[in-house]
Amino acid sequence: MDRGERVTEGLYGMFRDVLRDPRGRVVWERPWVKNVIVTDCRRLLAGFLRAAPTVTLGIQGLQVGAGLASWDGTGPPAPNATQASLVDPFPFMVPPGAIQKDFLIGAAVSATPTNRLQIRATLGANMPPWPDAHHPDSTVREFGLVASLDGAPVLINYRTHPAIPKDPVSTLERTIWLVF
Repeated sequence: MDRGERVTEGLYGMFRDVLRDPRGRVVWERPWVKNVIVTDCRRLLAGFLRAAPTVTLGIQGLQVGAGLASWDGTGPPAPNATQASLVDPFPFMVPPGAIQKDFLIGAAVSATPTNRLQIRATLGANMPPWPDAHHPDSTVREFGLVASLDGAPVLINYRTHPAIPKDPVSTLERTIWLVF
């Protein structure tokens, strides 16, 4: 009988997307889907608990990337807990003003800390600002939340998803839950 401790068994993430047209009408919405809490999130938590000399900063932003166009034919690969960065070497970092972070009790916002964190990112007009020198269009296929560990950015969660061809005038609302 295995008596090993499974302290991260309840640690998980989920996300959902809503795409809106320029008038704010829902074009489509995707249901809640699990995402992966990656190894560096566990390192970040350990660094936070250890404290000095380790320097930790919580969520610094949300990166979105184009992933690989080949995923459109085969489907995106399953996210992996060892993922250390997005596949896209030039991801877009959603600016802090477009991200809201709240504690939750169930699905309700809480003014006090809980074991559930909601991150809402709004990618409005021209976000990401593609096409550019590294992206032939504005299609997004992956994302990850980024924190800081000893001054270096680290990925704390990751997800690939079907292509979202985001045009310059639509708004993508991404809601992420992290449960500890």
